[in-house]
Amino acid sequence: MRVVYVLVFCLIYLPCTQAQTKSPAAFLGYELGSRFTPHHRMVAYFEHVAAENEHVVLEYYGESVEQRPLLVAFVSAKPHIDRLEQIREDNLRRAGLREGSPQTNLPVTWLSYNVHGNEAVSSEAAMMTLYATVDPQRREVSAWLENTLLVIDPCLNPDGHERYVNWYAQKAHSRLQPDPQSLEHQEPWPSGRPNHYLFDLNRDWVWQTQPESKQRMALYNRWLPQVHVDFHEMGIDAPYYFAPAAEPLHEQLSPFQHTFQEWFGRNTARYFDGNNWFYYTKENFDLLYPSYGDTYPMYTGAIGMTIEQGGSGRAGLGMLNAQGDTVTLADRILHHHTTALSALETTSAHAQRVVDEFAEYYRVNSTQPKSRYKSFVIKATNAPTRVKPLLDLLDKNGIRYGKSDRRTSLSGFHYLKGTTERFTLEPDDLVISAYQPKSVLTQVLFEPEPLLTDSLTYDITTWAMPYAFNLEAYALETRLDPGEAYEGVDFQLNQPDPATLAYLAPWHATQHAQFLSALMQAGIRVRNAAAPFRIGEVSYPVGTLIIARGGNERVVDFHRAVTDLANKFAIPLGKTRTGFVDSGKDFGSSSVSVLKAPKLAVIAGENTNSLNVGELWHFLEEELAYPFSMLDWSKVPSLDLSSYEVIVLPSGNFGDLESPGIRKLRDWVQQGGRLIAIEQALAAFSDQEGSGLRKYRSEEEETRLLGVARMGTEEELTAPYHLRERLRISEEVIGAVLEVQMDHSHPLGYGIGTTYYTLKNSATRYAYLGDGGVNVGYIPSAANHRAGFVGFKAKEPLHQSLVVGHEKHGKGDMIYFVDNPLFRGFWESGKLLMANAVFLIGQ
Repeated sequence: MRVVYVLVFCLIYLPCTQAQTKSPAAFLGYELGSRFTPHHRMVAYFEHVAAENEHVVLEYYGESVEQRPLLVAFVSAKPHIDRLEQIREDNLRRAGLREGSPQTNLPVTWLSYNVHGNEAVSSEAAMMTLYATVDPQRREVSAWLENTLLVIDPCLNPDGHERYVNWYAQKAHSRLQPDPQSLEHQEPWPSGRPNHYLFDLNRDWVWQTQPESKQRMALYNRWLPQVHVDFHEMGIDAPYYFAPAAEPLHEQLSPFQHTFQEWFGRNTARYFDGNNWFYYTKENFDLLYPSYGDTYPMYTGAIGMTIEQGGSGRAGLGMLNAQGDTVTLADRILHHHTTALSALETTSAHAQRVVDEFAEYYRVNSTQPKSRYKSFVIKATNAPTRVKPLLDLLDKNGIRYGKSDRRTSLSGFHYLKGTTERFTLEPDDLVISAYQPKSVLTQVLFEPEPLLTDSLTYDITTWAMPYAFNLEAYALETRLDPGEAYEGVDFQLNQPDPATLAYLAPWHATQHAQFLSALMQAGIRVRNAAAPFRIGEVSYPVGTLIIARGGNERVVDFHRAVTDLANKFAIPLGKTRTGFVDSGKDFGSSSVSVLKAPKLAVIAGENTNSLNVGELWHFLEEELAYPFSMLDWSKVPSLDLSSYEVIVLPSGNFGDLESPGIRKLRDWVQQGGRLIAIEQALAAFSDQEGSGLRKYRSEEEETRLLGVARMGTEEELTAPYHLRERLRISEEVIGAVLEVQMDHSHPLGYGIGTTYYTLKNSATRYAYLGDGGVNVGYIPSAANHRAGFVGFKAKEPLHQSLVVGHEKHGKGDMIYFVDNPLFRGFWESGKLLMANAVFLIGQ
């Protein structure tokens, strides 16, 4: 009976439209695999297929930074396509995000391609798979579409894709050249992997810092598919990877999510075995960090899977691997195509079970949360400007929250102290309960310490929101529901007041740095308090911005200009009619410095970490809207640096003080420049004559700490070869949070407070700066470890180590960030550190 129905379906819905549908080769004019397809032609092919087939519908959900379209194709049997909106709403009803009972029963399989632009096989495979859904010769695919909805996103990263495809077209030979040393296999910096702002979009699913991610996730969360397959490429010498995933597997994953991965893996293996294709499973790619294309779907009820084809941007149209075999683009396309159809087939074969388990996932987790911690409290004592970015993140991910609306005594884990203690819940405290539809994602984002079933993980090992946003918060083991909707703090518009001598603005959040940037670009002079002061009954902390009439006489309608900008950024302004303070320093004191808008540059290009360059680029351009120049590292020795007052040297490999670029920067600092060095860039200045930056305080300490790391036990020294990697992690730090003691009287510490929580991604440590240096942020004890994996050999060297430092060199300044304060754009509390370095030092 099923077969007859399939045949009737094919006769009715396919031949009448398929006659006009061209294959990719017929449409493009070349066979898939013979060249890379530009993004606009791939889009044109998707539009062609949709125009010729009633069971294919396109939805444009946005555009990239460089204004290329983002789109998905919905493919299913025509009756399902006719009620897409009902299917979507029914899916949300299963998740408890809509009222009512579902009337449809269709699982959704979502295929995502090309999140890394130079893994460009993906978009080629997407066209092949789309054509298979309308090809009358592929009746088995039509049968699968009778009880499933397929969603194809052919290119998540159009800008990176085009960067790669355009470069490759310029360098490729007219005949296949598989020599790995040939220029076409040597992709230059920054490669096509990241997006326009050089962000890795596959690490941005939760954080949604990038336009592509925000737009895609808005669509994804409107659907919440049951199966999500994320297509990638990896190194040329690896064969092919598919699920089941590797350990560590997060404890929140459901038994069925494991089961489906097993089903899919065995089904895909059947096809690969039949074609003599090599593959591997259960290695390398784990399910822990929540912002990947496999984990985010897992934490929102889907079966998420990473797929990796050996090749990547190096392989091009074809390249020799270590075995001497030529890995061709055509073969890579076919492998991804086969895997996509296997995923669709697996979903179709278990369609009812997939839908039922999805509903059960949401029912169970929203009523019986698995994690130890069931509720999370963000104290109302936190500044609203620090809480708001967290709320924005929760809103983007559909996580519910509200006010406590009561006062009571509770016990909870205090994130910032790392201890469990009693506290008083206040009516205005923010409450986030795990008893909600997005229960698992809520618990994952707020868990103080993820449970590691295996410490060999692919990414960072902690990301708890209170650390990222530096918020006083508690995790509770008991249920606590919000009492009422959280409306936030009402912002009262600032009104111009001609009698005001000076407006006073706070300084403790990114929002305030945005305000300062806008004031500077409007030509409004701003002063900065280097000491706390009090006027009347109001006290103002160190770092307060003072925007006075004095020095701004040339600003047209000064009062209106200042208040309008403050209102734009929702900054409540204090007012004073006198510069005579009741305590502290008067406004004319030398302790109240004038902040000059610095001429700023960022080093980029070869030898720099492109991701860190992108984090700086995005922060300065999109968040602060502050102008800056991008300088090519290779050209630095020949550039005139005198026109810049601040230069940021991102993480990278720059040699030492004798390298031409570093020597040029050092001379520029001596003449009054301000250099901000981040992470690996510090190595160029450490243990050098004339620099106070040292990896070790003394030769004795170096000998002792290196001995701890390298000596090893007998068991380690005689361990089998295959266990050496696992034993080496005892020397590593893998995305751990440590409490940093801050000198908040120093401009780098303004607005931060006495503690800062750094995300440490390396065991590299630096000793306290000696005479002439200021240890602004430091780790006094290994006990300051709060969360995440720190190997036991790496823990002791963190004792008495530098995190944020400042040194004078001649007339200029050196600022050291041992850890990246802008990590992936989501480590919110670090952004003020960077703003302090850019705007406040040396003024």
